[in-house]
This record gives sequence, structure tokens and C-alpha cells, in this order.
Amino acid sequence: RLGVRPQSRTGARPVAPDSLVHQRKIVLEHIKIEDQRRRVNLRQRHAYGGKGGRGGERSWCGGSIHLQSMACVVRNGRQERILTGVKLTILTNQKKSMHAVEITTPGEPEVLKLGTRPDPQPQSGEVLIKVVAAGVNRPDVLQRKGNYPVPPGASDIPGLEVAGTITALGKDVSGWKIGDEVCALVAGGGYAELCTAPAAQVLPLPRGLSMIEAASLPETFFTVWSNVFDRAKLAPGETLLVQGGSSGIGVTAIQMAKAFGHTVYATAGSADKCAACVRLGADRAINYKTEDFVAVLKEATGGKGVNVILDMVGGDYVDRELKSLADDGRIVLIAFLGGMKSTVNLNEILRRRLVLTGSTLRPRPIDFKAAIAQNLRDKVWPLLEAKTIKPEIFKTFALADAAEAHTLMESSQHIGKIVLTV
Repeated sequence: RLGVRPQSRTGARPVAPDSLVHQRKIVLEHIKIEDQRRRVNLRQRHAYGGKGGRGGERSWCGGSIHLQSMACVVRNGRQERILTGVKLTILTNQKKSMHAVEITTPGEPEVLKLGTRPDPQPQSGEVLIKVVAAGVNRPDVLQRKGNYPVPPGASDIPGLEVAGTITALGKDVSGWKIGDEVCALVAGGGYAELCTAPAAQVLPLPRGLSMIEAASLPETFFTVWSNVFDRAKLAPGETLLVQGGSSGIGVTAIQMAKAFGHTVYATAGSADKCAACVRLGADRAINYKTEDFVAVLKEATGGKGVNVILDMVGGDYVDRELKSLADDGRIVLIAFLGGMKSTVNLNEILRRRLVLTGSTLRPRPIDFKAAIAQNLRDKVWPLLEAKTIKPEIFKTFALADAAEAHTLMESSQHIGKIVLTV
């Protein structure tokens, strides 16, 4: 801070107006130089007549400088010091910003770069979360490649689930307070230091779980509940096949269905992954590279087939899955890693009253997701706190290493969830 201070002793020589003008010119010249070196806001405050004086204000860019001058006058035979000059104060007034991972252009993992964005502000019905960890999911990869458009109004920053602490509340938010530790499903913006979330899609941090574990929950738990229990209506006593049992969705579906007493089958691509599926609760894991899941399921179910199939493969799997269903069975499609097109036997669907359905969660309205959140809080969160269901974390990466996390995700070498730490 550069200061030009007034004389403090009595008897000080009056400051000529020309001298004040000259000092002010020097200061303003210095401001122009500082403006090139840093961008901060300058406020110029004029003070006249000392105490009780009036002032004006305006802003431009500059440095941090103070200028005060004092003049002396004689009143009733006594010297008095009166402030007659100007005071220039530079104040920083930049918008606060945060670190966030940006998709610089559609492409390979290397297009993910750590950048800065203005701090998001919670709108009505939203909370602001200081992010501690964010889950990595397949839709993030699709978005990075340009194959998953961002819903209208959502952040273009990737990331669909976060865990952290609430730091601000928007209007009309009830049930939450600043300081609450939570996890949340979001439509985007998770790969960042701060993220807004609809209050209705926020869930409390389950007792006994870390922030990293909690960050792995929302996207997969919302998806499994919505598709297996709401859409496919898996009923007591029915059986479930989980395609891709070692994925984030897979480990969630296996544990959740098993916790509710269902017989669960799962497919995976290696002996290690099949062993993991069994460890997590699958009654039988099928190595799709060495076994025919249609034949295995027919044998395991006494020729009846399974009641519900959670499918993220699509392609030529669909027709084989129809053959694996019991009468009145349901296939719920949530992805198509094996291709978007299938050839199916429609006679099989008609004759045995089979259902082929599917859904995506991200573009659904808040009220829809709020209903899922309430079901999870009532029926699944107690199972997490009792350790009946446990998060399966494969590896964590720093936020700046999001590209490495995506590379691992696309390699399919992981079992369970991949999480970014902030």
C-alpha cells in the first residue's frame, strides 16, 4: 500500500491546492501502471471538510494506494487541521471463482482440463454444496465424447453425483441447513469445488460412511431403484439378472436386490469380476466370455427363466435375454454398450407377455427424482447404515486427474465405483 500521510503536528504549513493536484496526478499515473499488472477495482472517495463531509464514488481498475492531505486554517486565533484533499482506495472486487473440470472439446479423456468458473449460486429450491468428492459414471464419458447432450438449464461441467457440505440455501428450501453433510444427485456440475443441487435430490450422509463412499451412491442408487423396483416392479420371490455385475450399477443392483431377499444372477467378463459379484451377494455369477448366460439361467431356474433383467448392453443381447425371461418377465434397458440396434422375436414377446422397456434418469423432472430420493431414504439408507449394503470403491483420483479416471472407466478394468476427490 502506497500512502501519502498528512502532517500531524500543530502549526503544519497549509497545503496549496496546486500541490494537491500534483499529488493526485502522480497517484493516477501510478494507477495506470498497476492496472497493467493486476486487475482490481478502484474506488475514489472524495472527502471534504473533515468530519461530516460528503463524498462521491466511482470505480475503475488500479493499484492499492491512499492519498490524504491536510490543510491548516486559523479560526478565532487558533490553528485547526482540516482534511481538504482526496482519499484513493483500491479494493478487490473480482467475482469469486472455483476450480472445475471442463470438456474443452468433444474427444478422448485428454480433453478434460482443470479450469476456473464463477462460483455457482443456488436458485430457489436449491442448495449449494462444497464438494469433497464426486462420482465418475458412464454418462460422463458419453458427455465428454459429445454423445450425451446436457439437459436445458443444467451445467455443462460433467459430474452427476457429489458429496460434501451445504454452504448456502436458495429460497424456499426447508429440511436442510448450512453445515449439513450430504450427498446429492445433480444434472451436471459435479466435477467442481462447488455444485448446486435441487434440495429434493439431496440425501443425508449415511452414518458411518465417508464422503468418498457417499459420493459413489446417488447416480447408481437412484438408477437401480427407478428401473428395477419402480419400472420393472421386481416383486417378492422374483429373480433378477444383472448384466455387467461388476460395474457401478451392477454392484449396487446386486446388493440392493439381495438385501430385499431376491435371488440374483450377474454376468461379468473375468473370473476375478465374477468372484467379486458372488462376494457382493450374487447367487451365481456368469463369465460371459466362457459361458452362455441363456443356458446357465435355464439350468439354474429349472427352465423357467428369470423375472427381471437389468440390461446395460443392448445390441444382440436383447434377443438372447428374451429367451432367458420367465413368462411375464421384464427387461429394463438403461444403456447400450453393445449397440443401439437389436433384432428381436416379436412372437416371443406376444406369446409369453414379455415387456421390453427402458429409461434415462438425467432429463427427468425434479419431482420424479424427489420420489426416488424419498424411497431411498426410507428403505435403503437404513441398510447402508447397518452395513447390509456397502459402497464398493475401486479407486480415487484428484479432481485435476479426471482424464485418468475416464481412461480407467473406459478400460472396464474396475470393479465398483471410481471417485474424484476435491
